Amino acid sequence: MSRIVKLGLVLAAVAGLVSPTAAQEYPARSVRIIVPFGAGGPADVYARFLGQHLQESLKQSFVVEDRPGAGSIIGTGEVAKSAPDGYTLLMMSNTHTTNETLRPNKPFQLMRDFVPVATVNYSDLIMVIHPSVPAKDLKEFLALLKSKPGAMNYASSGPGTPYHMASELFKAMSGTDIVHVAHKASGDARNAVLGGHVQMMVDAITTTAPTVQGGQVRALGTTGKARSKLLPDVPTIAEAGVPGYEATIWLGLMAPAGTPKPIVDKLNAEVNKVLSKPEVKAAWARQGAEPLIMTPAEFDKYLRGDIEKWAKVIQTAGIKVQ
Repeated sequence: MSRIVKLGLVLAAVAGLVSPTAAQEYPARSVRIIVPFGAGGPADVYARFLGQHLQESLKQSFVVEDRPGAGSIIGTGEVAKSAPDGYTLLMMSNTHTTNETLRPNKPFQLMRDFVPVATVNYSDLIMVIHPSVPAKDLKEFLALLKSKPGAMNYASSGPGTPYHMASELFKAMSGTDIVHVAHKASGDARNAVLGGHVQMMVDAITTTAPTVQGGQVRALGTTGKARSKLLPDVPTIAEAGVPGYEATIWLGLMAPAGTPKPIVDKLNAEVNKVLSKPEVKAAWARQGAEPLIMTPAEFDKYLRGDIEKWAKVIQTAGIKVQ
C-alpha cells in the first residue's frame, strides 16, 4: 500500500473521531435547527420550543430557520449539504418517510444522508371544512363528495406531508374524489381554508383546535384511534364514517451523515431530558401532543419501519405527486 493511500486512510479515520473532551465542549457556538416547513406549523412551533430549552441547558443559542418549499425538500437538501459537525440539525416529520417512496428522485436519501438524533412528539390530525360547505358531519360530507366527484378541493402544505398523505388515505378508504391543492407552507394551506378558497384540510390538531373552538372551521373528525382529549366532542374519522382510518403527525431531529456519535448521543440525552419534564408533558397534552422518547438506535428502527409502512400505503392506494 502506498504511503499516500495510507496517509489518506489515517486522515479519514482521524476526521471521523471526536474526543470525549470535544464532545463535552459541544456546542462551542450557535446551533442551527433548519425547519423545512413554513412558520406557524407544528415543526416550527416545537423546534422553537425545543431550541429554547436546549439553549438553557447547553448554554449556547439554538437558532430556528424556516426553509419551506417542495414538500420539505428544499430545507432538507440544505441540511444534507451541511458540515456533519452537530451545528446544523434538521427538524423533520413523517413527511420525510413518505417522501422516500413518493419522491424517489429527490437530491438526498433519508437513511443514507442523515443520522437519527432524537424523536420529539406525535399528535393526531383533524379534518376540517369551511363553514360554507353544506355538511354538518362526516357522513354528510361523504355524501356530498360522492354526489359531486372532483368538484371540491382540499389543501395541504405540499406533496408527502402528513396533511397530504392523510387526505389521500381518506380518499382511498372512502372511495371519494376531492382535488389536492398544494401550498408552500401549512400556514398558507390553513389560510386558504379559513378564507373559504379551499373547502377541506386535514390539519394538525395542535395548531387547528383554536380555529375549531372559535367557529372559523367545522371539525368533521380526528385521525387517531381514540378521540382527542383536546376536542372530546369531535368523533374519530373511523367512528364517523370511514372504519379503520388512522393517521398521525410526528416530529424528530436528524443531523447530516457523519456527525460524530458522541455529539449525537449528547443531543439525544439533552432532548430526552426536556421531553421528560412534567411541565413539558402537561403543556403539550393541553395542545394535543405527546412526547416521543427514543434512543438514536430506536429512532433508526422507527424510521425504517415508517418508510416501509408508507411505501405499502402509497403503492396500494396509487398515491402520486401531482
